[in-house]
Amino acid sequence: MAVRPGLWPALLGIVLAAWLRGSGAQQSATVANPVPGANPDLLPHFLVEPEDVYIVKNKPVLLVCKAVPATQIFFKCNGEWVRQVDHVIERSTDGSSGLPTMEVRINVSRQQVEKVFGLEEYWCQCVAWSSSGTTKSQKAYIRIAYLRKNFEQEPLAKEVSLEQGIVLPCRPPEGIPPAEVEWLRNEDLVDPSLDPNVYITREHSLVVRQARLADTANYTCVAKNIVARRRSASAAVIVYVNGGWSTWTEWSVCSASCGRGWQKRSRSCTNPAPLNGGAFCEGQNVQKTACATLCPVDGSWSPWSKWSACGLDCTHWRSRECSDPAPRNGGEECQGADLDTRNCTTDLCVHTASGPEDVALYVGLIAVAVCLVLLLLVLILVYCRKKEGLDSDVADSSILTSGFQPVSIKPSKADNPHLLTIQPDLSTTTTTYQGSLCPRQDGPSPKFQLTNGHLLSPLGGGRHTLHHSSPTSEAEEFVSRLSTQNYFRSLPRGTSNMTYGTFNFLGGRLMIPNTGISLLIPPDAIPRGKIYEIYLTLHKPEDVRLPLAGCQTLLSPIVSCGPPGVLLTRPVILAMDHCGEPSPDSWSLRLKKQSCEGSWEDVLHLGEEAPSHLYYCQLEASACYVFTEQLGRFALVGEALSVAAAKRLKLLLFAPVACTSLEYNIRVYCLHDTHDALKEVVQLEKQLGGQLIQEPRVLHFKDSYHNLRLSIHDVPSSLWQSKLLVSYQEIPFYHIWNGTQQYLHCTFTLERISPSTSDLACKLWVWQVEGDGQSFNINFNITKDTRFAELLALESEGGVPALVGPSAFKIPFLIRQKIISSLDPPCNRGADWRTLAQKLHLDSHLSFFASKPSPTAMILNLWEARHFPNGNLSQLAAAVAGLGQPDAGLFTVSEAEC
Repeated sequence: MAVRPGLWPALLGIVLAAWLRGSGAQQSATVANPVPGANPDLLPHFLVEPEDVYIVKNKPVLLVCKAVPATQIFFKCNGEWVRQVDHVIERSTDGSSGLPTMEVRINVSRQQVEKVFGLEEYWCQCVAWSSSGTTKSQKAYIRIAYLRKNFEQEPLAKEVSLEQGIVLPCRPPEGIPPAEVEWLRNEDLVDPSLDPNVYITREHSLVVRQARLADTANYTCVAKNIVARRRSASAAVIVYVNGGWSTWTEWSVCSASCGRGWQKRSRSCTNPAPLNGGAFCEGQNVQKTACATLCPVDGSWSPWSKWSACGLDCTHWRSRECSDPAPRNGGEECQGADLDTRNCTTDLCVHTASGPEDVALYVGLIAVAVCLVLLLLVLILVYCRKKEGLDSDVADSSILTSGFQPVSIKPSKADNPHLLTIQPDLSTTTTTYQGSLCPRQDGPSPKFQLTNGHLLSPLGGGRHTLHHSSPTSEAEEFVSRLSTQNYFRSLPRGTSNMTYGTFNFLGGRLMIPNTGISLLIPPDAIPRGKIYEIYLTLHKPEDVRLPLAGCQTLLSPIVSCGPPGVLLTRPVILAMDHCGEPSPDSWSLRLKKQSCEGSWEDVLHLGEEAPSHLYYCQLEASACYVFTEQLGRFALVGEALSVAAAKRLKLLLFAPVACTSLEYNIRVYCLHDTHDALKEVVQLEKQLGGQLIQEPRVLHFKDSYHNLRLSIHDVPSSLWQSKLLVSYQEIPFYHIWNGTQQYLHCTFTLERISPSTSDLACKLWVWQVEGDGQSFNINFNITKDTRFAELLALESEGGVPALVGPSAFKIPFLIRQKIISSLDPPCNRGADWRTLAQKLHLDSHLSFFASKPSPTAMILNLWEARHFPNGNLSQLAAAVAGLGQPDAGLFTVSEAEC
């Protein structure tokens, strides 16, 4: 039966509808529906089927179907037939079988898909017809592709130790099709196939099995699909290395070549060294231990044996042995011969002498001996006459009248009627000091003799003309005279750090203002009849070469008092500041003195001094008082025994008084906590036009080999700008520890945004790495705030640099004599000098006081040195009166007695 061509679409629609009802369950695969009785081999089969596809942005997608044999092919999308006009049809014949072939294409737009978006997925399927039946293709799903911007989980920064595992999670943004994930390390692709130490999990996390230093980097998770490529925020991974100690070095050589000393060993935090913020090694990097070295003993001769009998050759002999003691521990052998042979005169030898020739020889020898004796007698007489002429010289009366004029002696106060002064006794015959000023000590005796050495030849024409005066011209003339001598060529040429005066047996006192340095010359320290011109000088460390060994550090100023070599019958007391934190477990303290030849020697080891020693020291928290019977150049040096040893540093902040430019400098000084160091900086800042802007602070700087750091914080950026290019400044440890560098400081430069800015508020930190620190809160007006300037002015000292006679002492002379005569003799009830020392907290020095002819005088001298000029005499009087002496009025003196 023939069918009109126009009825084919209608018939096909009816057939397809019936077919779809019968095969609605199979929509996702190719399905054949043959016509009953037809040849199944002639059913259409698809050469090309539509595939799943994604719409990117607004670009339509193309679906293609191709079947053989096929007389018709139509697309159906989401259950609806696509219009015939939307199909692009190409017909052909299969070359091998001759069967008809049809290819159909359609375009699907984004708008078509969005109509059903959210209800169901958009799909399309093509249906092919032949004379034997119909065949449906697989469904092709059309989806709109997208990739959201925000990651569901981003990797976070981590700090991990070496060889620790690292896990960086990443959940990419939602997208269709699902995003693929890859990782970047410092913008380089991470490829697990090339690095077995890393892998990426199914959840897209990056795993590093064992962290290496090379794994320190910025990691980025990258998600991408056909639409877009998204990057997560970078996660910084830092692989740090905690420091580890190296092995200990060998113990150093003992610091003392003889006796008790110290040796140390060290290790470094380099096994491994801390990296990338890793922890520094815990514990000490230096260990010290006591050591003892056997002292070498030089050999000494035993006494000579008795002479042997005279031999036939008219000689006899005697012998000795190097056994008193024998040399040991590397000591030197005895010098000289162990056998002595001489001629002897016996009857036998005279008898065997050969006639008149021997008699003439003996007569000649006797004559020569007589001549030598006479010559020696003449020389002795000449020497005695010259000595008598020198001893008979009497100092010019102008010396006495100018040397002991009253110097700023104030009258006694009404409430202390017993505090009276006495005038010096000028009736005593007075001689001037002559000869060399370099001491030489012969034998173990503590007294020394003055020799005609080369260090200080007599000033002028062989005799010292002594005087005391205050004008600057005379001070400069005195310095110039001293500087001509070899020993004093390093004395400062100015007079601000030097004072001098002329003294006799009444004693006196020298002070260098604002330095804490003084020299007390007690009564009777200078022999009666002698007048000495004595000086006191403060040296700058850079002007004097003070060798420091090992861990030694300078703790005090370097001070000279002299002239060296003058004869003293009592110890004088040199007072000076120090910056050490005294602790017998942390410090080994030594007093050094420069010899006449210029070398430095340890003259006192504090804590090990003998009572009869020429030097003794009373060490207090911030000052030391040195008893010495030899004048010279002194310094206190400390050697750290542990990292707990600390020096006190004074921190001072200075800034300009007037600021005429936009830049404003804050100078931070780190000084020894001594008055002399403070004085030098104050004088320097006065020259620079600076002012103190904060109250000084004290920092304890330890022997830990760590540097000192300084930083400034919280500077208001709207008003000021810091010109510091680094986060902190640093002063090396050894620059501070050796103590010989002055004016150590750091400068912080700030710049004002506007010239009208005058208020400054910030914080300044000063700290030792792994040690003590201080914080300054700066808040002031740079144009008119001067409230801190008075802090330094209050520390200035008054008084006269040189005080002579009774005016130099708080205790009146006659009262002092009565106290000494009363407390020196031992008392059964204990009311003697020992009890006075206990009341004044000086009982640790009883053995030293007891070794002196007058222990009470030593105690009173030390009290004078410690408490002048602000000492409370009433407290001393109460301590003396509380000793229970029977005569209550023993320690008072009337004006008539004075």
